[in-house]
Amino acid sequence: MIVTNTCIYNFNNGYIDEEALAKCAEMIRNGGLVAFPTETVYGLGCNAFDELAVQNLYKAKMRPPVKPISLCVPNLSVAESVAFFSPKAKVLFETFMPGPLTLVLPKRSCVPDIVTAGLDSVGIRVPSNKIALRLAELCGVPIALPSANLSGQGALTEGTAVFGALTGRIDAVIDGGKTEVGQESTILSLVEEPKIIRQGALSFDLLKPYL
Repeated sequence: MIVTNTCIYNFNNGYIDEEALAKCAEMIRNGGLVAFPTETVYGLGCNAFDELAVQNLYKAKMRPPVKPISLCVPNLSVAESVAFFSPKAKVLFETFMPGPLTLVLPKRSCVPDIVTAGLDSVGIRVPSNKIALRLAELCGVPIALPSANLSGQGALTEGTAVFGALTGRIDAVIDGGKTEVGQESTILSLVEEPKIIRQGALSFDLLKPYL
């Protein structure tokens, strides 16, 4: 997929431009690819229910289709519409989200297999970054959200770097400046026994009492 003109929206002054965010939310709903900051690193988002958009996301990142993609959601209600929550999962969600945690849970049938690479589970994340959280609210659909970089390269923490890496491949970049944490989220699977899939910004020591 080639995009002839990648837009960039500058949010560096800390002001959330609702009009620009609404445009980006519409792009996502309509199948576009939009990069935006989370508190950890920049993510590349698309409508998780649009299989063609997800396919284009894989192509834009040059990401192997065997690697599943987590979902960005704004709240527990949306999270429960795409994944099954145990009591333990709900406590972890309510304790650590919004925040740098991704919970891997059994998925509901509404989540396309292309998102999860054919797995019966899906990662769920609620970022604490105000831009990301507001965009997730405006979209009205779960956002498929891997990191905004070419596959095999390091995750990016600045909007200008994302624009340089992905211009011509995606529709828009929301430049919110440097991300606060700069390290990817911790991924915790609760599909069977609790298991850390990736140690990230949230310490296992903080999670351990809840497991």
